[in-house]
Amino acid sequence: MMHIEDLRKFAPLWLSKTEDVRNDRDHWATNITGDIYGKGWISEMYGYSFGAAEVGLRHKIDDVVMIYPGYIPQAGVEPLLMHYGLPFKVGDWEFAKLQHFDDDLVHECNRLFAAPPSPHEVEKKQLDRNQLRADLLSIECINTINEGLVIHHETHGCPKIEETDYVKFLMENAHQEAHKLPQEEQQPAKILYYPRIHTLFSAECTPYFDWQTVGLVHSFKQSKQPGYITRLLSCTDENLKTYRGMNLAPTHIVPSMSLHPLTGDWYPAINKPAAVLHWLNHVQTDAEFIIILDADMIMRGPITPWEYGAEKDLVVAAPYDYLIGCDNILAQLHTRNPQACSKVGGVLIIHIENLRRLAPFWLHKTEEVRADKAHWATNITGDMYEQGWISEMYGYSFGAAEINLKHKRRGDIMMYPGYEPNTPPRLLHYGLKFSVGDWHFDKAEWRDHDMTNNCWQQFPEPPDQSTLPKTLTTREFARDNISIECIRTLNEALHLHHLKRGCRVPPVQEEEEEKPLEKISKTQQQHPINLSYVQTEREDSRHSRALSTRPADTVAVVSLSLGKVALWTLLVSCFLLVVSSLFSRSKSAPQRHRKPRSSSSSSHRRARSHSRLSLPGEAITLISGDLNA
Repeated sequence: MMHIEDLRKFAPLWLSKTEDVRNDRDHWATNITGDIYGKGWISEMYGYSFGAAEVGLRHKIDDVVMIYPGYIPQAGVEPLLMHYGLPFKVGDWEFAKLQHFDDDLVHECNRLFAAPPSPHEVEKKQLDRNQLRADLLSIECINTINEGLVIHHETHGCPKIEETDYVKFLMENAHQEAHKLPQEEQQPAKILYYPRIHTLFSAECTPYFDWQTVGLVHSFKQSKQPGYITRLLSCTDENLKTYRGMNLAPTHIVPSMSLHPLTGDWYPAINKPAAVLHWLNHVQTDAEFIIILDADMIMRGPITPWEYGAEKDLVVAAPYDYLIGCDNILAQLHTRNPQACSKVGGVLIIHIENLRRLAPFWLHKTEEVRADKAHWATNITGDMYEQGWISEMYGYSFGAAEINLKHKRRGDIMMYPGYEPNTPPRLLHYGLKFSVGDWHFDKAEWRDHDMTNNCWQQFPEPPDQSTLPKTLTTREFARDNISIECIRTLNEALHLHHLKRGCRVPPVQEEEEEKPLEKISKTQQQHPINLSYVQTEREDSRHSRALSTRPADTVAVVSLSLGKVALWTLLVSCFLLVVSSLFSRSKSAPQRHRKPRSSSSSSHRRARSHSRLSLPGEAITLISGDLNA
């Protein structure tokens, strides 16, 4: 059982190593390979093992899943697969597949393998309980094959098979009887269970949220996050008529709540709880845990409940310590259980049943805190703008407190670029301005830029890691590398988006000088950080140059191409005119030594010659005429 990407990488070596071992006849001996026939028959098995070793593929060896009939299974274990590659027997009855190499049981009507003993008879005679379990599995194996043959013959036009006691047994009770193990031995096997998860994020139908969506969905795929992702798109009916970003992500459309229908209050953040509640009420899901993110996030790895310890009635979230309203009058006013208020937010890993209970309170408390303008002050909410902008965050905390929902705060799950990391984060939340040297990024500065519908739009490239000051500490170096990674991921997502939507690739300029690998390695030696902090993937050189030379849009590319065509057309025309003039002079020079003709005839000839020279396209005619002369 292996991941498809591991198989793609490994399969060619599996084949080549099988060929290598098969051709190595000098080492076919049993004492070298373990092959009892000494004929290289298990070369393919060695091909697998050696090929996997070549690519460093690790294995978890499990002797529970599969068994050879005739072997005794482990206590309390019922195998999922039976591999009848070796001979096996029950009492005097035996089966070996090689004895039937030339038998055509599939196409010979109603022909079956020899019937094994009845399970009831074996249960009476076999006193060894462990051996009994092995015998029953052997009987089940051959009965399953015979049952398949009976069904096959019946469905392919064979006459009705004679209903002997064994055939009746196959058609009525074979599976149940042969599958039955002694009652005292039946014990459930321990199963490692991973619950199904689904990722949600909220957005609006504006260009500002579109480029954030492109970045998040791209990083979701790169992170190998399990399950699916859905964009909760809050949009008015009027905006939907002209919206151009419907194909950016799997989308659930939600009525916009940005403008409160009763008070007229403009508060887009309320769309987050409103969209979650709408999705819960209108979508059927088999997911057990929901991951809730914001659009302005970049995933660096999978976020799962089993890794971060989320459970039913225990939500995992990032710490938001600036929510001081949990400790003062704000919590006392807006929740019956102020002691249960948790300073959390950002990312939520929550069980679906908890979310169903929480969502109405989340929305209601958000509206309540937003309307409480008397307590918007910074010393009460922690909101430096004193505009009630973080009301949605309090709406979540107060709503969770209402139902006494507990939280596990995980400081290692999310960070804001520009902060110094303590551990490698799985999630980057670029909601605040951050900088690297003189370069900076602030998402608010790109609110009015249509980055997704204008070809080859990108954000200003951050500095290269190799240019970072050598005086930085390890944590400062990791901080700047994470900031650089965040914007490079966004630009990579935009580049792939424009390729996908059919933007014409701009002309590649002169190749830029590649940065030596030695220079980068020296920088890393001077800053021996944990490389898991930094994704130092090097882009394909052509890809990098294309990113650095993109024009604003395809109109500029088309204009440049048309200009070149016009210039070349003019130059060719001038060249042909000059050539025509030269050949005309060479043709008229010998005529001066000929016998003079009447002046009128000469004038007519010159006029005719002049008129022909005024047509550049007739230069070939003049040349060929001169050669004939």
